[in-house]
Parts: sequence; C-alpha cells; structure tokens
Amino acid sequence: MDSGKRISVLKQDQFAFDEYTALMTVIIGHKKLYDIMTEKDTLYAKPDFSDADGMRVSELEGEFAELNGWSAESDASKLLTDLGISTEFHNIQMKQLESGQKVRVLLAQALFGNPDILLLDEPTNHLDVETCMWLEDFLANFENTAIVVSHDRHFLDNVCTHIADIDFGKIKLYSGNYTFWSESSQLALRQRSEANKKIEDQRKELQEFILRFSANLSKSRQATSRRKILEKLTIDEIKPSSRKYPFVGFEQEREAGNDLLYIDHMSKALDGQVLFEKLNLSIEKGDKVAFVGPNGLAKTALFQILMGSFRLTAGHSSGVSRPSALIFRRIMPNISTQPSVSWIGFGSIRRIRLRFLSGDF
Repeated sequence: MDSGKRISVLKQDQFAFDEYTALMTVIIGHKKLYDIMTEKDTLYAKPDFSDADGMRVSELEGEFAELNGWSAESDASKLLTDLGISTEFHNIQMKQLESGQKVRVLLAQALFGNPDILLLDEPTNHLDVETCMWLEDFLANFENTAIVVSHDRHFLDNVCTHIADIDFGKIKLYSGNYTFWSESSQLALRQRSEANKKIEDQRKELQEFILRFSANLSKSRQATSRRKILEKLTIDEIKPSSRKYPFVGFEQEREAGNDLLYIDHMSKALDGQVLFEKLNLSIEKGDKVAFVGPNGLAKTALFQILMGSFRLTAGHSSGVSRPSALIFRRIMPNISTQPSVSWIGFGSIRRIRLRFLSGDF
C-alpha cells in the first residue's frame, strides 16, 4: 500500500481523549495536521524565538495552508453539529460528555479531513435515525475508499458498492450492495446444488449399469466404458456455511385479538421536564411500529410505563371469547396530568415468559 495514503479509523476507546475538547479531538483525527499545529504553537510560545525557529515556522505555515489548516476548526465544528453535537459542547472536555456524545465525536474524528481510506467498525451504534441517514449521505458522496463493518443491512445497502464475504477461511469480493450479494449468493448455492444432484443421479445410473452388466460378457465393454466415465465424475462438496441464523419464536396458544395496544391521552413529566403529553396511540394486529425521535429519555420512559408502572384495575373482553385486553392506570410519580386509562391487549403466549407489571404470565 502507498505509504502516502492517509488511513482514518473509527476508534472505540471513549476515554482516550478525556483531556481534550470535543473540537480538538476531531482535529486530532488528522494526525499530520495536528502535529503541525502543535509544533507551531510550541515554537511561537518560545521566549527565545530564534532565526532557525522562524525558518521552521515558515515551513510549517506552508504545510498548514496546504492541508487547509485555516478551515480546520470550522470544518470540525460543522461535522460535530451535523452529527448532533451542538456548539455549546464543542469546547467542553470529552470527559464531561455523555457516552453517546463521545461516540459521535469519535465518528467525526474518523470522518475529518477527507482521508484516503476510511475504516468504520459499526459506525451506526448509538446513532438515531436522523444521524444514520446523514452518515449514509456522507458515505454515498465520499469519493475515496470506505471499508465498513456493520450489522445494519439497510445501512450497508445504502452505502456499499462491494461486499467482502468472509467464509470458509477465505475472503471473496462481490460487486453490489448487501441485498444483491445475499440474493445472488443464495441463487448460486441453489444452482450448485441442482448441478450436483444431476451429477449424483448420473453416478447412480452408471453404478447400477455396472452392477447389472459387469458379469455379462456381451455388455462388459459397455460396463468398462461406463466405469471410466464414473471415475471421472466429481461432485463439488457444498460446505455448510459458518454463518449462524438465530431465530426467536413466540408460540401462541391462540391468535391475538385485533386491538393490541391503545393509549389515550397519556402524559409524562420527569423532574419538571415534559417527556410527552396527551399521547394517543392505537396498535392493531399485524402492525409493525418503530419508536423514533431525538429524545431518548422520552422513549425509555414510555417503555418503562408500558412494562411496569401501571396497576391492573379490571379486565376487558373487547368483543372476543376470552379476555384479550387489560386496563391499567398509571401510578408513576411526577405525572403531569391525572391518570388516564390505557388498554393493552395480547394473545396468550407460552414458552416465552414476559415480565409485565408486577408478575409473570
């Protein structure tokens, strides 16, 4: 590899830059630029600044300008803002930031300075939907080489032009995004299986012919000929993939009702902060719902309320033969409005124990 190429890596150690500000942590991602800045500041701070120091500073200033050093802080600041770190945190030390903010700063560090090769290991971890979409656009427009490791198939589909398949102890490169690779590799496996089946069928036919006619003098020449054909036949072994495909199954004793979750005017405040107010929600059987938004505390509070902060007050049949809906009243402290009624419906589930309210069922 050309030693002149600049490789940038998404670092995983959130504590490595605790003594630096978020802005400077980003700039450190461009090591050459950061080293020049550090040396310049050291020389300018010398009380006995010499002519030799002046010559060296002149050289450094030239290199600094070539690396767009004068726009480094503004570029780093824009990256942080785009990744959801507001300007009030740019000059705060990393040790004062939350873990989610640190992850974003380290991502900005990796992206800073237009590296020649970008290595990103699980870059979408701890990112919300909006930031993931921003990162997808950034990588889609990134003109250099980016190598990404991710479990997010949607993300891989949107940013990758090639897929490197690591299996059987080998690496094979495929053109296209993740979905194209997945579908084409499965198609190739099916075609290979069908081809092998044809070879196996032909082998059995030849073996049966040899057994029937090897003792028959009139057919011995044909049997010998077929034996030679049989010896040339080879079957490519289809090795079982090393991939694991976990599956979580919920076995139901009966079908769930149509109305699974109904929330009417639910509100929640915590320490004077309104997390959500007059929330109305209805979920029916077959719906697939994602809770998204910039306020992680609000989403967490909603799930905590649904999972354990209601008091069972009555059952409700909701028009089915067996009870499939339960009515709860909120008993959480610091709730900003009077408790309202929420219905939560579900079918009977066996084998999977779900912790709900104060008991198991």
